[in-house]
Amino acid sequence: MCGLTGIVTGDGRIPDRAVLDAMNTAQAHRGPDQHDLVLVEGAGLAHRRLTILDPTSGEQPMRSADGRFTLVYNGEIYNYRQLNIELEAAGYRFPGHCDTDTLLAAWQHWGPDCVGHLRGMFAFAVWDAREQRLFLARDRLGIKPLYYALTPDGDLLFGSELKTLMAHPRMTREIEPRALEGFLGLGYVPEPYAIFRNAFKLSAGHTLAWQAGQGRPAERAYWDVQFPPSDDSGAGTETLAEELHSRLDESVRMRLVADVPLGAFLSGGVDSSAVVSLMAGASSDPVKTCAIGFDNQAFDESDHARTVARRFATDHREHRIASQEFGLIDTLVDVYDEPFADSSALPTYRVCELARRQVKVALSGDGGDENFAGYRRYRLHLNESRARARIPSAIRQPLFGLLGRVYPKLDRAPRLLRAKTTFQSLAMDTAEAYCHSVSVIPQDLREQLYSDAFKQELGGYRVRDLFVHHGQAAGSDHPLSVAQYLDFKTWLPGGILTKVDRASMAHGLEVRVPLLDHEFVEWAASLAPGHKLNKGQGKYVLKKAFERDLPHDILYRSKQGFSVPLANWFRGPLRETARHALTEGALVESGLFKPAALARLWEQHTQGQRDHGASLWVLLMLSRFMEREMGRQSPTFTDTGNAPRVVHA
Repeated sequence: MCGLTGIVTGDGRIPDRAVLDAMNTAQAHRGPDQHDLVLVEGAGLAHRRLTILDPTSGEQPMRSADGRFTLVYNGEIYNYRQLNIELEAAGYRFPGHCDTDTLLAAWQHWGPDCVGHLRGMFAFAVWDAREQRLFLARDRLGIKPLYYALTPDGDLLFGSELKTLMAHPRMTREIEPRALEGFLGLGYVPEPYAIFRNAFKLSAGHTLAWQAGQGRPAERAYWDVQFPPSDDSGAGTETLAEELHSRLDESVRMRLVADVPLGAFLSGGVDSSAVVSLMAGASSDPVKTCAIGFDNQAFDESDHARTVARRFATDHREHRIASQEFGLIDTLVDVYDEPFADSSALPTYRVCELARRQVKVALSGDGGDENFAGYRRYRLHLNESRARARIPSAIRQPLFGLLGRVYPKLDRAPRLLRAKTTFQSLAMDTAEAYCHSVSVIPQDLREQLYSDAFKQELGGYRVRDLFVHHGQAAGSDHPLSVAQYLDFKTWLPGGILTKVDRASMAHGLEVRVPLLDHEFVEWAASLAPGHKLNKGQGKYVLKKAFERDLPHDILYRSKQGFSVPLANWFRGPLRETARHALTEGALVESGLFKPAALARLWEQHTQGQRDHGASLWVLLMLSRFMEREMGRQSPTFTDTGNAPRVVHA
């Protein structure tokens, strides 16, 4: 795993070496083993390497023998050996066994179409010196990141992280309103936006080609996930369960190729436990596993992780997170570059830190919920959609729209009486309703917080527009398939995969995700919705596939998730921090919000009138981000020194 960055000049000049070196240094954590850069007419490319395959070859930037092409690359091509056979038959030769050589040959042989031959996770850039043309590509699911930006003088910048772009002196730090609306709604900045104007994320499954003078580059999609148009049951569950087991086993085995120590994250949930079970079956040595526990039992899954570890005799270690772990907040602001408010980034950072003590590569169970409808919100969305379908929109929208406006928000009432969100969702169409259900700060609350000036800056844009746009391309009108498709376009690349990439690379750790192998994803998407969510049971066929491997209590216990006790933190140890952020900090001075509305939010939560824990976390992370960017002095957090304590199971 690595970091790449570069500059393509708008007038053909050779980029400034010092600037390119500064951009590369900004991502030193992504590649502590090697670094280098290449400067030619019109472009400069730089690279940081974390060596996983063949440390004796594969140095980057890598140039073709004739000097025409220069490649920088981040990722792993799991089918590189099969590609080598095909490319050797076409006359190419490979001095080592590094997949970078394979990728460069694949580009020379197939050009931009090479992405269709790759099976893995990747982001790469190729500079064509003859055509003076840059080509960027990102893997199908967005496992590996890639940013790009145009400077005011027409240079195109690119890099693995936003911090590499921001090391360029011509980059503006002016906030992009659509990105901020997306962050406040979702807790992360969704593609294609970045938090700063004129910077963008290359969308998952897209490529980009650019020459000087072209203006803003145009992205091109080369892959998309497709869902069946109906709920046809098709093959039987038992048959599909057998095939699932076989396909996932193949995906796991492909990801066990490495020239460095390798292990796995083990939460004790279905997904990571399934991956560990397959790793144990493929390895003669004990699998090295690591887990995170919490001192609050309501959030702790470490007992379940130990159960799986004992079953497969893994070399297991764990780290317990105490209530003061919020001392990592400012560290996370630096790690994520953009405001990022998934609170599970705290334990994710710690589990990556723990894993890196033993291994350089770790497999994770990410993607199981998205592939097989594991989230509780899928079930709720499906139930609401069924109710929505029974009522004509001419009646449904005005009726439930009115109820959603007038019904009180009853956070502490019995669940039966907490109907405001449901009423609001029933008034909407499928994609908009799903956006509403996953919003961290609901749209009506955001509207109360925004200043009139910021609303004008938004020009009517709301993050729901992005969901509606993606929903039109879902290829299915089944509400579960639409929800899954929307997650593949937003939550997975913007939230889950961003969280893991930055946390792992901060420690020089590569994370591989077998459940997000694109061939496995395509197969899972082809299954009828009833095989995923069956009578309220999510991951139905996945659980059936592993009944002979995993204990019943692991497969069928209630899902806990990887979260932290935010509500209690903001009424306890983070109370004063939240008060500062919402009443006198950067948020108040930014002009983006109404100060009285921010203060009211804090008061309602601390006085126990409402549970605004998730919203406060979003605003706190934004506040810390803005204070860092503005160079303000503010109360600082201290990392408590609660570094991983190794515990053998």
